[in-house]
Amino acid sequence: MSELKQLSTDAIPGALEKAERYRLLNEPAEAESICLDVLAAEPENQEALIILLLAVTDRFSKSYGVSDTQAKEILRRITGEYEQAYYSGILAERRAKAQLARGTPGCAHQAYESLREAMHWFEKAEAIRPSGNDDALLRWNTCARMIARNQLTAREEERAEPPLE
Repeated sequence: MSELKQLSTDAIPGALEKAERYRLLNEPAEAESICLDVLAAEPENQEALIILLLAVTDRFSKSYGVSDTQAKEILRRITGEYEQAYYSGILAERRAKAQLARGTPGCAHQAYESLREAMHWFEKAEAIRPSGNDDALLRWNTCARMIARNQLTAREEERAEPPLE
């Protein structure tokens, strides 16, 4: 691979705008690449980390080889108690949507569990949200509606019979 070119710090705001635009155009790989360039110049740039996390999770349902591990590594670098809780919820919600889209046996139960996890994180975020910011509440409601609309339920506990003697 050729050596990558370094982004100048003056170009970071414009690059982040482009990354967000690529995300909105459903081009998560391009957004991810731009964020990686920004993070090479400013390793702790929170906006780049958030856009990168969203770009990675955009790819969950697109049959790309993206794992929770990669997203969780990015999430660990995001600072702020509210942001940690909110984006943990986003990660779980997007995982649930991808599970539902797969349509494999047991996916509905997995999606339910992921949506309940997302709702847990959104409740944590809601409790510490900045004034006037109801994003976590809106996301919680979305998860609740997805559960109802898809009639998702928890997996039934398997009852193990004790061996007969």
